[in-house]
Amino acid sequence: MSSHAVEHDYHLVNPSPWPIIGSISALLLTLGGVIWMKGLFGIPEGTPWIALIGFLGVIVTMYAWWAEMLREGKAGDHTPVVQLAMRYGMILFIASEVMFFVGWFWMFFEGAMFHNFRTIAGAVQGFETWPPAGIEAFDPWHLPLVNTMILLLSGTTVTWAHHALQHDDRKSAKIGLLLTVLLGASFTMFQAIEYADAGFSFAGNLYGATFFMATGFHGAHVLIGTIFLAVCLFRLHAGGFTPKKHFGLEAAAWYWHFVDVVWLFLFTFIYVIFG
Repeated sequence: MSSHAVEHDYHLVNPSPWPIIGSISALLLTLGGVIWMKGLFGIPEGTPWIALIGFLGVIVTMYAWWAEMLREGKAGDHTPVVQLAMRYGMILFIASEVMFFVGWFWMFFEGAMFHNFRTIAGAVQGFETWPPAGIEAFDPWHLPLVNTMILLLSGTTVTWAHHALQHDDRKSAKIGLLLTVLLGASFTMFQAIEYADAGFSFAGNLYGATFFMATGFHGAHVLIGTIFLAVCLFRLHAGGFTPKKHFGLEAAAWYWHFVDVVWLFLFTFIYVIFG
């Protein structure tokens, strides 16, 4: 579409190269990670440059694509119908993330119940011998509980920030966002301390591999969400967002609540029940 004035709600924004560039970069990052760790297509393991190129492409795409969307919003291209499509896109993205974590939970549960037995009848016995002998699991009522309280509190502060912006209380919105960012950073710090004190490693045992994959990927999502909210805080300080137009903050809040809910499942099943 040529750039012209918006004449109807179904206005189409200009074509963008970033979706295809982002897709290619994500593919390079995935394949490059496999090559780096295991080798592939005749390329020996320990070769990092493909993954690094993919990672750089993803970062550039994120910055450029989102900057392009901000320009579109300021130009008035994001009509109510376009905004609705953006909301559907974010909902579908979160749904895909849900299935992503379903895979990690499935892996952990299967390891817990069928690590020694391959029948349904043996699942109970498998549960009774999990974690395996020699593995000292974390006490869920120490740092894991602290991190649970941190994320629950952060869910209230980000909701406060969103509600304040809806009522044009920008000062309270800034305070709520700042508190949420600090709480997210605190979660990451405590998880790093927890990992440093782990009595088991990622390699060499099924429990460690499944535990670190599930909780580690959640930790990565917390870090991403913290950056997401920090960008929203920066935009708010720069005069961005209005009570009627603030989808960036709304999407960040949705993502953060998703991260909170996933952690509640992780804490309940991986730390408490299967710990």
